[in-house]
Amino acid sequence: MPLTIDLSGTVAVVTGGTRGVGAGIARALLAAGAEVVTCARRPPDRPVTAAGRTARFLPADLRDPDAATALLTRVRDDHGRLDTLVNNAGGTPFRLLGDGTPAAHARVVELNLLAPLTASLAAYEVMRHQPAGGSVVMVGSVSGTRPSPGSAAYGAAKAGLENLARSMAVEWAPLVRVNTLVLGMVRTELSHLHYGDAAGLAAVARTVPLGRLAEPADVGDACVFLASDRAAYVTGAALHLHGGGERPAFLDAATANRPADHPEK
Repeated sequence: MPLTIDLSGTVAVVTGGTRGVGAGIARALLAAGAEVVTCARRPPDRPVTAAGRTARFLPADLRDPDAATALLTRVRDDHGRLDTLVNNAGGTPFRLLGDGTPAAHARVVELNLLAPLTASLAAYEVMRHQPAGGSVVMVGSVSGTRPSPGSAAYGAAKAGLENLARSMAVEWAPLVRVNTLVLGMVRTELSHLHYGDAAGLAAVARTVPLGRLAEPADVGDACVFLASDRAAYVTGAALHLHGGGERPAFLDAATANRPADHPEK
């Protein structure tokens, strides 16, 4: 008998849920039966749909604390509850530290760390008054677990986000659970900007032990689990969704330079 997760009757907000990973998360939550609200600074090119249902879109710039609070308060007022917040909005351009200004790096930290903090605080004010509490999911990155040249401020923000989630999980227990999805490389409509053409994508996929990049649906399935009662005892956790990680470069370097075995005498 297949395991199904039913989120019918629940309400979820997915920040940055209009494309890429965020849209994949929104579609998975819709398919599980949740009422889904997405937000971004600009509306999606097309509605986010799944299983014959459509996510509601509300415009918001989450870097503005007042806007974040207004968004989640409106969701509560319109839908009567808020069960899940997925802090997915984020990102960064490729920029070496020495090529960027302090202000530019600060904006990256603001979007990837401070905005999720603000949104989570607003969600907590709703969830803590609900008998069933709620679930907050941070969308982190392997960039926060290793050196991240070209996206150092982003990596630092994501490292801080994971630590923030652990602290929230302790402070907000038992009503509100807080977890982090630590993502590796995900194939989206913007993948070519990072990895190049089809040949580049295939070459990058070969560096992943599972042999492929993640799909947005993979991330969505993990979010559905963390939002559900199946994860009722999961909080303060970091779920690594990276296909096994990255093969250490020294292994290939050592293999390439290892002398041939001497024949037996």
